[in-house]
Amino acid sequence: MTKALNLDRATAPRRDAASMDVTEPQAPVAPPLAVPAQGVARRGPFRPEVWLNARQKGASRLAVHWFRSADIAVVVAITVGAGWGMSPQGLLAMPLSRALPLAFGAVVVLGLMRSLGLYRFARGQRVAAHLAAVCGVAVGGGLCAMLLEVALTGAGPALGDYGAWTAALMIALYGLHMGWSRMVLDWRSSGALTPSIVLVGATRHAEQLIRDALQRRDINVLGVFDDRLARSPDSIEGVPVLGDAEALMTHRMTPYVDRIVLAIDPKAEKRVRELTARLSALPNEVTLLIDPVDAGERSAALDRLARAPLASLDGPVDDDRRAFNKRMQDLVIGLLAVVLLSPIILLTALAITLDSPGPVFFRQRRHGFNHEEIVVWKFRSMRPEVADATASRQVTCDDDRVTRLGRLLRSTSLDELPQLFNVLKGEMSLVGPRPHAIGMKTGAVESARLVAEYAHRHRMKPGMTGWAAIHGSRGPLHSAQDVRRRVQLDVDYIERQSLWLDLYIMAKTLPVLLGDRVAVR
Repeated sequence: MTKALNLDRATAPRRDAASMDVTEPQAPVAPPLAVPAQGVARRGPFRPEVWLNARQKGASRLAVHWFRSADIAVVVAITVGAGWGMSPQGLLAMPLSRALPLAFGAVVVLGLMRSLGLYRFARGQRVAAHLAAVCGVAVGGGLCAMLLEVALTGAGPALGDYGAWTAALMIALYGLHMGWSRMVLDWRSSGALTPSIVLVGATRHAEQLIRDALQRRDINVLGVFDDRLARSPDSIEGVPVLGDAEALMTHRMTPYVDRIVLAIDPKAEKRVRELTARLSALPNEVTLLIDPVDAGERSAALDRLARAPLASLDGPVDDDRRAFNKRMQDLVIGLLAVVLLSPIILLTALAITLDSPGPVFFRQRRHGFNHEEIVVWKFRSMRPEVADATASRQVTCDDDRVTRLGRLLRSTSLDELPQLFNVLKGEMSLVGPRPHAIGMKTGAVESARLVAEYAHRHRMKPGMTGWAAIHGSRGPLHSAQDVRRRVQLDVDYIERQSLWLDLYIMAKTLPVLLGDRVAVR
């Protein structure tokens, strides 16, 4: 849905339906766009030094959940240690009049850290003020604990014990949040939290927005697209005009775009509707820029575009929290699966080596989250000289390219096991839409061109298994109807995703795969 950008209604943050890990920092990525013939000027004044795609930026935004998890673990550990010190006979022997104040104080500390917004790390926030607030919260928790003990016992609190507990909390949380603040500052300076947008419409609205953005430098305008190229300049304030709206649909810059902004006159309702319908096929959020009447409104509009907070901890489960929970699920279950399945992985690798000459693994570039190109790992199931990296010819029954062992691996999906390492790396998830090879064809036509909503599959990280897989839509796609059914199942899963649905899909995957003797995989 297109959102209007004005003073009355802030646009919602980008939906990174995906999860994103923080184990993969903002590593430099090769620039996806280069126009050597026209040089640096063609690249524009906002071209980032380090290119970060949506998944990598999401990793930084979701870090707030890791920060809070670490704080909880430290507070619980210090509180348990303090309780142990107050009760030499053991925690079970500790009287409630001493245990309850400590537990209450810990809850107060963690509650205040969240309610006072100490996990927001807003742009421009002073680190000294943030750390002072953290120390104040620790002291407040200690005072609350002592007051509760006085209320329960009617006697004076053990100042030494509570003082040591408060001091330990203060030192630990101060050190942690000094590290958190440093990390967030580094992310902001490297561009990990700087939104990158493209403008659709080479209009006066776009020109004014770019001028303001050049002064502020808290938002990157990577390019401009306009359907009326005959009347469009080569660049606007140095930002290149890169093509029409159709060019944006397949542009290599798309994985690095956080938001698409329609900078056209909102009174041109027909054009707005047409562009919105066309761009809705992309996984990127689309925003309509309302023409501000003065500098104050322009600044407020840019503030909303540039606002790149860390993921919120408040309110109901939102997309960021769901992405974090999904990432935790992938790490815990994925690590456990690697450990338990390591004998099978090693035996499979040995069997491939003995069965036919060639490498053990097959690598293929596939679509990841938000059109990101990822390298997916599989056990090799074909003869290496006829392996098809682009899936221009999909596997069929009795395919002569598949080895003897490869038929067994594909029928049991054992060839997919190396993708566990893609999951741990954060490029894939255990459950999600299956990643398709870039350029994969259905018949003579590229599959992505057969269904308008195909790109909606990329609004979540691809998975080793998924809703479509357990409903029989796996393997080759022979017709447009097959593509449409898989896309519909994938979109249905993205809209319904939850922990329990993922566990259900994982539980059904093995019996469904082993019980299906018809599908070609």
